[in-house]
Parts: sequence; structure tokens; C-alpha cells
Amino acid sequence: MTRYFYKSLLIFVLVFSTVCSFGQSLIKDDLIKNDSKISSLKFGVNYLSNSVFMGRSDTVRIPVITPNIKYTFRSGIFVAGSLDYLPNSKSKELASGDLSAGYDFDLTDNLDGSVSFTKSFYNTKSPLIASSQSALVNVSLNYDFGKIITPSLSADYVFNKQGDKNDIFLSASLSHAFIATSLFNAKDILIISPAATLNTGTQNFYDSFLVNKKGKNEAKTASLNKLMAAKRDDLAKFKVLDYEFSVPVEYKIKHFIFTLTPTYSIAQNKLPEDISTELSNKSKLFNLEMGIALKF
Repeated sequence: MTRYFYKSLLIFVLVFSTVCSFGQSLIKDDLIKNDSKISSLKFGVNYLSNSVFMGRSDTVRIPVITPNIKYTFRSGIFVAGSLDYLPNSKSKELASGDLSAGYDFDLTDNLDGSVSFTKSFYNTKSPLIASSQSALVNVSLNYDFGKIITPSLSADYVFNKQGDKNDIFLSASLSHAFIATSLFNAKDILIISPAATLNTGTQNFYDSFLVNKKGKNEAKTASLNKLMAAKRDDLAKFKVLDYEFSVPVEYKIKHFIFTLTPTYSIAQNKLPEDISTELSNKSKLFNLEMGIALKF
């Protein structure tokens, strides 16, 4: 397992080193942060083609529509909220909602970060894998190496529902921003930021999600509880969860922001099929997220 991990990590670094060799003609990222010192209100809506969490998804595709809003104070403190609606669900009810508060900061010209707390609210019938979570604390750091490559680290401490053990996630990523200006307007900006991400952590979220999804079928719930009991110690172990490769595209013109993010994920260390029958058995998944927002 250890040899496999280091081999995968080496491939991760080599692939992204190749990608970053194309970034010698970058425009300064001042264009990205040009409004970071003023208060702003941003609201919009996103569409996700399939809900994927750490490389895991349901047995059926679950598109998600997410209206969202965020207000950022000049100091860097922000408050945000969002709702998740599943257009393909029979009930036509909201699946979940989030309320967040945090602080964005710059430590140096090249080092920035964020800390935040998010409280999540899930419908009891929500099919989303993350529905076992009730709240999370996040800390992230990004360092810009000479406008060539930006490594990022992110840590999440997740509070799970119903007394289940909590989860810890650590993510490491490498990204590079290609920026073009004045394409169709004197003040428009196009940013393409290919990224590779390694997600690691515990998997206690599986426990309550899989058991709750069985609903009121006591026989199935009892059977799954028995299977899960044998795996609980393993779920608490820190492991590689998935690799993700994405190409976020962002186009800004006046107050409008258009986004498009294709993501390809490769799951690792999934549960045996006799336990995770309620989840897709596919290890490689693709999803697409697109959005439109207004920022003032």
C-alpha cells in the first residue's frame, strides 16, 4: 500500500510538472485579486451534472442546482449561504442547504489563505453522500511560486450526524492560471486554471449514509449494520480517497461571472461491493459544473 501511494504521488507530480511548463507567459494575478480589498456581494446559481463526493457517487446520476449568495466585507470576513435542489428527484424537495462564515486573508504577496465554518442542513431523504455531515471547519493555504505554479493545502474537520465518528480530510493540489484579457471587451478577463488534487482522509461518513439510506427496512438495516460493524475500524483509518483532475474556466465581464468546471475523479480505497451496494461501483467518474453569478 505504501509503495503504491508513493508511486501514485510521483506520477501526480510528474504529470503536473509537464502541465506547468506551458505557463511561462502568465499575466500577473493582480487581475484575479483586483477587488479583494473592497466589500462585495455575489449571488448566482450553479448546475452540477452529477453529485460526486471524494470520488464516490450514487448508483444513479444526481444532478444538482445550487442557488448561492456571498457577502464579503472589506476586512476579508465573509458570510455565505446556498441551497441544493435535485431536479430529477420525485419529491421535488430541497436536498440540503449550507450557511457559512469565514475569513479570507493574505499573509504575503504570494501566500493567501482562508478559515471558515459551515453548518449543513440535509433533508432526511437526501440521497447526497455528504448528507451524513452536520458541520465542518476548513483551513486552506495557497502559495504562488513566481506566477508559474500554485500549490494548495486544505484541511477539513467534519462533524457527522447521530453520534458517528467525525472525519478529517486533507487535500493537496497543484494549479496554474492562464489569463487572457480584452477578448471581447476592454475590461473582460478569461481565466483557465487546470488543477490536480489528491484527497485523503477518513471515511466515517459512509456509516450513517449507507445505514440511513436503507430507510425503514429493518431487515436490510440490521444486515448492513452487521457488515458495517466489521468495517468501522477500517473507516477510521486515514487513506487516499481519490485523485481529481479539473480544468476550471472563468469568464468575467462587468458584473457577470460565468464558470465551467469539468472534473475527472479516480476513487481509491472504496468499500467492498457487498457493503456499498447503494453506491456506484465505478471508480472513475466525470462531472461537469457550470454557473452564472453577479458580483457588485
